[in-house]
Amino acid sequence: MNLSDLAAAAGEGFSTRHAWTLGLFAVFIGGTLAITIRARRTTSGADDFYAGGRAYSSTQNGLALTGDYLSAASFLGIAGMISLNGYDGFLYSVGFLVAWLLVLPLSQLMRNAGRFTMADIPAFRMRRMRVRLACSISTVTVSICYLVAQMVGAGALVTLLFGIHNGGTFLGMDAGQARVLAIVGVGVLMIIYVMYGGMKAATWLQITKALLLLAGSALLTVGVLGVFGFNVSGLLTAAADASGQGTAFLEPGQRYGVDVPGDPMQTLANKLDLFSLGLGLVLGTAALPHILIRFYTVPDGRSARASVNRTIVLVGAFYLMTLALGFGAAALVGPERIAAQDPSGNTAVPMLAEELGTRLAGPVGGAVLLAFIAAVALATILAVIASLTLASSTSIAHDVFGHILMWGRPRESQEVGAARFSAAVVGTIAVALAIFAQNLNVAFLVGLAFAIAAAANLPVIVLSMFWRRFNTQGVESAVYGGLIASLVLVVLSPVMSGKVSPAGENLSLLPAWIDIQLFPLENPGLVSIPIGFLCAVIGTLASGERNTPRYHELRVRSLTGIGAH
Repeated sequence: MNLSDLAAAAGEGFSTRHAWTLGLFAVFIGGTLAITIRARRTTSGADDFYAGGRAYSSTQNGLALTGDYLSAASFLGIAGMISLNGYDGFLYSVGFLVAWLLVLPLSQLMRNAGRFTMADIPAFRMRRMRVRLACSISTVTVSICYLVAQMVGAGALVTLLFGIHNGGTFLGMDAGQARVLAIVGVGVLMIIYVMYGGMKAATWLQITKALLLLAGSALLTVGVLGVFGFNVSGLLTAAADASGQGTAFLEPGQRYGVDVPGDPMQTLANKLDLFSLGLGLVLGTAALPHILIRFYTVPDGRSARASVNRTIVLVGAFYLMTLALGFGAAALVGPERIAAQDPSGNTAVPMLAEELGTRLAGPVGGAVLLAFIAAVALATILAVIASLTLASSTSIAHDVFGHILMWGRPRESQEVGAARFSAAVVGTIAVALAIFAQNLNVAFLVGLAFAIAAAANLPVIVLSMFWRRFNTQGVESAVYGGLIASLVLVVLSPVMSGKVSPAGENLSLLPAWIDIQLFPLENPGLVSIPIGFLCAVIGTLASGERNTPRYHELRVRSLTGIGAH
């Protein structure tokens, strides 16, 4: 029995599956709320709320970084793309993993140079108020983009798992009502986690989620390989046969960099779009706010670097497992069934779990394994949005309230209170935007978040630590130039208007009668990232400000950790 059959059924299998899903997720929610209550009792100041007391080991922080980085897009999206597009789906995994090779050398320097937020690095040697305002705007923009995408994903996942996305109902709710309830419920939980537990609750939430995610992926991987006698070649052959595309399924060109016969310009645009996507993923990771603040939770720079080493191992292992999950779903479930359930392939992993569980222990086994994977997927979304909310509230409270409104002299209790209030505000805004965008395809928001981080944040981080001449005007030019360039290019791209399928279906966000497409790429990173760095250089050279003495002090601090706090 597949998911569509279950959605239409009214028998025992349907109710059992729902009961297991709700039960396992309730266990996770109860456990994480207990963690939050415990964290609240030991959170007494800014160091505790923002950085967890800087008391986590490199292993603990490595697990937490893994949890922060592996979002639902990694767990469900990449495996789904592999199941539908074969080799091309794995390109996302490559980009996400290679990104950590840039994070590794920067992690120790960023840990030593900052205190709580990205703005701490440039503000050490520049005019603090202007720099902190610019960095805070960028941080909140990136986080909101990521938050909305994750929360809309939570609503869509709930309707898919309960089989009500095609007109059915569950507990009297239709698909629209269930999505809104899921978005609001997730929003309330993330506000609770951040307001009451701060970084300590977020860290243990991420550790728990990472262990569950790795365990669930490993379980499915072993199950898939076991079906094929641990013969990888047999798995790939079966997936290619089931795809209907033969060996082409195992070769590039199914989704990205597609050759368009008779249209060399579109072919070139497709290949440049692939490169632009990879560039944004690779360069954006080191500048994502919720990844950056994680480096401040360990005692010193060496621990930050060690935690990244552990993250690379765990993330690499996970992305290798996505190969087995994606090709296993293609071989055992079939691309047609997956696409019929969800055209983007996001239900490939849950459908694979149901298939493996059914083969192992019949319908009950399928319901139990599906429920476990569904609970892990929902926990993945919940953990990531908690970290994103914390990154936003930390920046607003520490940079805007603490250093701009309070002139750098707030009491710790005031700043922590402002952070808790900011978490509620950011969470409420994210819920409202997610409800408004719940029927839109917001997958581009994840790529946009990476592109903005790479175009606006990365130039500030790198040039603050490595260019003596870099100054306040350079920071503002980089942030606002990179941010505006990324947003404008997306508005003028096929994502917003002008994209039509061969069958004539509108594939853009705006109605078909609106066509403002001027930029041919869907991913802006190829253009916006150079613009961000160029704006930083031009803004710096156009200003007469000098920060040379403080630059040398920052260099010593970033390399040695002396005076880091």
